[in-house]
Amino acid sequence: MWPYPKIVAHRGGGVLAPENTIAAMRCGLTHGFYAVEFDVMLSKDGVPIVMHDPDFGRTVEGAGNVADFSAQELTERDAGAWFGVDFIGEPIPTFEQVAHFCNHHNIWMNIEIKPVPGYEDRTGWVVAQATKRMFEHTLDRSPGALPLLSSFSFEALQAAQLAAPDIPRAFLVDEVPPDWHERLLALGAISLNTNHKHLTPLLARAVKEAGFGLFCYTVNDVARAKEILAWGVDGFCTDRIDLIGPHFGEEPAHISPSLR
Repeated sequence: MWPYPKIVAHRGGGVLAPENTIAAMRCGLTHGFYAVEFDVMLSKDGVPIVMHDPDFGRTVEGAGNVADFSAQELTERDAGAWFGVDFIGEPIPTFEQVAHFCNHHNIWMNIEIKPVPGYEDRTGWVVAQATKRMFEHTLDRSPGALPLLSSFSFEALQAAQLAAPDIPRAFLVDEVPPDWHERLLALGAISLNTNHKHLTPLLARAVKEAGFGLFCYTVNDVARAKEILAWGVDGFCTDRIDLIGPHFGEEPAHISPSLR
């Protein structure tokens, strides 16, 4: 059973704000989203920071690698100017800052562990430990009260499993591999998170019949969103928070004849 929100704002504010910033989280909240996805990696000094790319140049000006700079140096960089003049000076936030914002506003978090290459184990361990510390008081509650740790890195999730076994985990894949079931069991994962573009009705049915949650990224088309929900997908993240609202699909879904 999927205990989490169905529709999640991708990187905070989707296409409406500079990704993975506090401004993005605020934007998602303004649009009624109390569920967000964002990416976490480590600075040179081992501090979890919220950013998607391991290299500068796309959302942060300049050249270099995140792992070569301290948290203080990173949080002094501008992560908003690339998006528009209204966001000039918006900094790279730390994981702690984003989590504090989300907790303060009761926003559920899908925390993607996004290791800089070569730092998979360390990133998984540190992010899971940090998450455990922040949610120590809710570990004995239902899974829905906790965030979800996800990653494309099997090694990062293994480390997270060791560091904080009580924090739920999801294995992220682009194309669903033949051994998906074995990998989910090995990780103690509760969900398979996958690219909707490669999902089929038969795969969706297999994952659900095996007892796992099924979450998709990144769905920006209304018709496609309705289609995969009819296949039994539990939820998805979207960039188009202006088109697909937080309550999308809450009406009783028609089940596709192909799944009967």
